[in-house]
Amino acid sequence: MVDVAVPETLSANAEIGKMAFEAKCAACHGANAAGQDGVAPPLVHKIYEPSHHGDTAFLLAAKNGVRAHHWRFGNMPPVEGVTDGDVKMIVAYVRELQRANGIN
Repeated sequence: MVDVAVPETLSANAEIGKMAFEAKCAACHGANAAGQDGVAPPLVHKIYEPSHHGDTAFLLAAKNGVRAHHWRFGNMPPVEGVTDGDVKMIVAYVRELQRANGIN
């Protein structure tokens, strides 16, 4: 859905998060969190900047699911099989992608 510039290098935590993202999130949110038309929104988007959706929002979304409120993709179900630690690493990855795309 969006073009995502990928940083040349990622921190160790973001590398771990990338693997977890690819295993648990990319099927819906797309490669590099770019979103997928008709499936799920991009996470590399101003809506998900830290001042609007803090890191805890990602943890709660994975744990409890999310009622649709910014996009028309429908509700997001809870993500099975991810721990709080997994989500913390996934957030590190998403935040580094966001920063590489001017979202701070």
